Order: sequence, then structure tokens, then C-alpha cells
Amino acid sequence: MALHSGRPTLGSSPMASDPYRVNPDDPRAPPQELWEQLTPAERAQVIDSLPSEFPVSQTHPPEGDPHYEAKSRTREVLGSFFSRIGRKVYLACELPVYYPGESMCSPDVIAVVDVESRSRMRWMVSAEGKGLDLALEVIVAGERRKDLERNVERFARLGIREYFVFDRGRLRLSGWRLEEGRRAYRPILPQHGFYRSEVLGLELQVDDERLRFYVGGAALPEAQEMISRLEHMMERVEASHTDLEHQLTEEVRLRAEETQRREDAERRLAEALAELEQLRGKRD
Repeated sequence: MALHSGRPTLGSSPMASDPYRVNPDDPRAPPQELWEQLTPAERAQVIDSLPSEFPVSQTHPPEGDPHYEAKSRTREVLGSFFSRIGRKVYLACELPVYYPGESMCSPDVIAVVDVESRSRMRWMVSAEGKGLDLALEVIVAGERRKDLERNVERFARLGIREYFVFDRGRLRLSGWRLEEGRRAYRPILPQHGFYRSEVLGLELQVDDERLRFYVGGAALPEAQEMISRLEHMMERVEASHTDLEHQLTEEVRLRAEETQRREDAERRLAEALAELEQLRGKRD
């Protein structure tokens, strides 16, 4: 098998140790039927040969801090939430994804449920045994047609169950979902301003120029919010500790004063008794 113009063809390979070649200008995983014919060693060789970075032909100009912050914040918030509740969800940003025989894609954020959240250099569907469950793209100043039109058609054809687009420049959110047995998306209609993700079990909404996630009507906290909460809790604990110290100090002071008064009273009583005995002695 050899790769020509980015597509494999059946036939003899010029090298027995190289049964499948990857075109660096258009890297693709082998079609599923060819993948199933490869030995474990050959499969490992194919996986290692798939780039974990973008080919020059597929690179896009950077979109600045707003784009980076939106996708990294999404991964951070979701990762923290699923870790806390003990749910296995693999999350990644701009990870190269290889579907059988398809050009590589790399959504800004991906989610795959019920898989180990280990470190990966790429997501190869044939090797992982599962495709993406959710993809999310962030638009700041890039081409909107790619995310809002071409990806809608392509991701549906690939079988990605849910697809969301956060238009950071226009502060808009769009979502699509595949119904069982279909290969075309249907729009997710917002309910009271919230878009429901069945994959994540969460609601999404644009709030204050950010994409926020909600569970039970409560927003999932972001890292800085959690830090602020912990700092506030620590301040309250420290204030409570200080108040307790003051209370204990005051209690010790009051007990000391009470002990001193009692000792003074006992001393005066002893002196009075001694004086009384002296008077009795003189009278006798």
C-alpha cells in the first residue's frame, strides 16, 4: 500500500517494513479496511508517522489572547468539573484528529466520554476505537464560513454527536446535534438562553464575553473564581480563629481576675479570723 496525493492505494509497497506511507502535506490515517489488515507492529508504525503538529498547508494565523483564553478556559473548567464528580471525559485543545481516510482536523476543543484522560499526541479513531463525541470551535477574527458551514457538514458526516461554535467576536453561540441514524446536524435550540449539551450533561451560555457552563442553573467556577472563593474561605477561617483567640484570651483574663478576687477574699477572711482570735485572747 502506498500513499499518493494523500490517499492510499492497494498494491505492493516498495519496502516491506513500510506498508503504509503518510503524505506529510496531507496526513491521513488509513481507511478502516486497510487498518484492519495491518499487523500490530505496522499499526504502531502508522500511528507514530502521523504528525502531532499542523502541516504547513493547514496552519492558520494566530487569533490572539481572546482565542487562546476561550479554548483553554473551556478545557480547564470542564476538566476540573469532571474530575471533581469522577466522570471520565477526555478533553483536548487543537489536538490532531485522524478519522479513517480523512484529512486531519483539529477543533479548538474536543471531548470524548468514557475514555481515560491520559496525555496524547494525537487522536486516531481506528486506534482509540472511538470518534469524538463533541467538538467546539472559537471564532475571534478567523474565517466564519469554515466553522459555521463547512465544519457543520463535515463533522456531521464524521459522526461527531455535538458541535458548538462560540463566536467570540460577535458574542454568539451556535450548536448542532446528530440524531440517531442521521448524518446531518439539526440545530440545538436555546431554552431561556441556554444551549443544552447531552454529551456533557451541561448547559452553555455566553455571559459577559465568556462562554460559561452550567449545571442545575449554577455556573461552573473558573480557576480564578475558585481561587477567590478559597481565599475568602481562608479569610473567614482566619477571622474566626482570631475571634476565638480573643475570646479565649478574654476568658483567661476573666478567670484570672476571678481567681485573684477569690484569693483576696480568702486572705481578708483569714486576716479577720486571726484578728478575731486575738481579740478573744485579750478578753479571756
